[in-house]
Amino acid sequence: MSKIALFGAAGAIGHSIAAALRAQGRPYRVVGRSRQALAANFGADPLAEIVTWNPDDPDAVRTAASGVDAIVYCVGVDYSKFELHPELMRKTLDGAVAAGVPRMLLIGTVYPYGRPHTTPVREDHPREPHTFKGRMRKAQEDLLLAAHAEGRIQGTVLRLPDFYGPGVDKSFLDRAIQAATRGGAADMVGPLDKPHEFVFVPDVGPVVVRLVDTAEAYGRVWHLAGAGVTTQRELYEEIVRQSGRRPKLRVAGKTLLRLAGLFNPFMREMVEMHYLVTDPVLMDDSALQQLIGPVGKTPYPEGIRQCLQAAQATVRS
Repeated sequence: MSKIALFGAAGAIGHSIAAALRAQGRPYRVVGRSRQALAANFGADPLAEIVTWNPDDPDAVRTAASGVDAIVYCVGVDYSKFELHPELMRKTLDGAVAAGVPRMLLIGTVYPYGRPHTTPVREDHPREPHTFKGRMRKAQEDLLLAAHAEGRIQGTVLRLPDFYGPGVDKSFLDRAIQAATRGGAADMVGPLDKPHEFVFVPDVGPVVVRLVDTAEAYGRVWHLAGAGVTTQRELYEEIVRQSGRRPKLRVAGKTLLRLAGLFNPFMREMVEMHYLVTDPVLMDDSALQQLIGPVGKTPYPEGIRQCLQAAQATVRS
């Protein structure tokens, strides 16, 4: 079995992939800037090899990539610094090629598509990003796919929709989950009744592990869709039903996001991506399932149950 290095392992998706590798008894490498953070997250797992990197140091990148058969790239950046995405990808690609890594899988987003022309969206949908963040994500993808076309490395992209899961705080649903367990208001970004989809983070890891080991996966883009089309309001009502509490619902539209952005940099950065709530990109992942077989997707009620359970455990501790 190939050894996989997770660049950006400390995030939610990295944890999911690590869990899938652990379930198979496969050794893996976790790569990040902070050894302390990596040790806190993976130090108890004897299968995890901890390696730090400095993307600005070519030798450090090459060392972090040496001796693995594939890199799964899920490096995150601050929401206000998306210009770093192509820059970090270029540096990582150069180091991976220098180290002789055969394959790389990028965890991508729907941002490069821009506003959808069709519903659902297949992988051959035009990439026409009208936002800065979309252009940066497209540039990141282009670097990897160009390296594949040039024969420097085998590259592929797995695009995900919005996600949620136990302990995942960067989710549209997290504030409602926290309000249902800790009290306070459920702050959400609306409108809430538009179609939407979410992928449950623990479902991602097994798909990534299967995809990275599939030779036919490389040289193109794949989709992993959520567990069906829903709405944020439906999921809020599911949180209410399961928790037995109805926290006050505060919904921020684009105007309120813009006003909040005068004081909150993160809210300011969300304004340009608000179209994803009003004009959602709903994904078709039939091609992925034809390639690797049926994909397990946790139903929304069960995903909400696990999120609430994890949040309640945090309260008790």
